[in-house]
Amino acid sequence: MTKAVAVDLGSRRIGVAVSDAAGSLAFPRPCIARHDDRALDHRAIAEVIEEVGAAVVVVGLPLSLDGNRGPAARAAEEEAAELARSLEGRGVKVETFDERFTTVAAQTALASAGTRGRHRRMRVDSAAATVLLQSWLEAR
Repeated sequence: MTKAVAVDLGSRRIGVAVSDAAGSLAFPRPCIARHDDRALDHRAIAEVIEEVGAAVVVVGLPLSLDGNRGPAARAAEEEAAELARSLEGRGVKVETFDERFTTVAAQTALASAGTRGRHRRMRVDSAAATVLLQSWLEAR
């Protein structure tokens, strides 16, 4: 199994998680603050990929509750395609994966751990990316 990175594409922050070398556990990483230029965001994601030696990037796909692709899902697919183009030649595959309920699960886990207020908001994006990546790993 190769290492994977998951990203939760928020409007202000990008949540990031990485897998272990065995591809069985997901771990949160610090969020990436969004820039006005997506190329800078994608460069920051590429730095994480290179640092951990990942061969796969999993992009959260925010499907509607009924499984349809709404505006948010289409935007995520568009950005995933841009990210894939920016990573061409690096041997890194970009996949999308259903992220329904990841933020809710992350908020619940953080609340259960006693994380409150501003600290929870700062961690929820990477926690959601961790839930996303763990789900993707288990689905494989």
